[in-house]
Amino acid sequence: MSGGRVEIRAETPLQDDLRVLIAELNDAIDSQEPETPDEFKFWMSAEEMARPDTTTFLVRIDGMAVGCGALKRHDASLGEVKRMYLRPAVRGQGLAARLLDRIEAEARSLGLETLALETGLGFKAARRSYERAGFELSGPFADYPDSGYAAFYRKTLAVREADPAASRPFDVARP
Repeated sequence: MSGGRVEIRAETPLQDDLRVLIAELNDAIDSQEPETPDEFKFWMSAEEMARPDTTTFLVRIDGMAVGCGALKRHDASLGEVKRMYLRPAVRGQGLAARLLDRIEAEARSLGLETLALETGLGFKAARRSYERAGFELSGPFADYPDSGYAAFYRKTLAVREADPAASRPFDVARP
């Protein structure tokens, strides 16, 4: 699937579109990293993503949900990128970078100073996307253990005035 109108916007996680994407992401983690024990898979359910400290974003092409990501606020300065996923049919089109840009814009609008994330060691394409977006390898953060099953990344956000556009839908039409 390519082309079409791409929308990246904050939406409720308590909808079928997101629940299906979460199930696909969980299956992908299980199949790509079968050796990782369940206690080191730090998943968030749709209900957890609906908490006030988390903003969930859906990527839609012509109205069809094709990806998701979330920003979880740990405190006044630290936000975490969670549940990044794009369906295989839409990968390689720059959507991961656009979704990360949208999450980062939201973090800036909230005055966060740092974004961090945790990902499986086997997700090489995702890790390259994070590195291209300016994330650098770091150690565990928040309450994550140093398990040997994950890679941790961190990005310092430049201090800017709050961006009122960050709270509006990020809507990009493609020819």
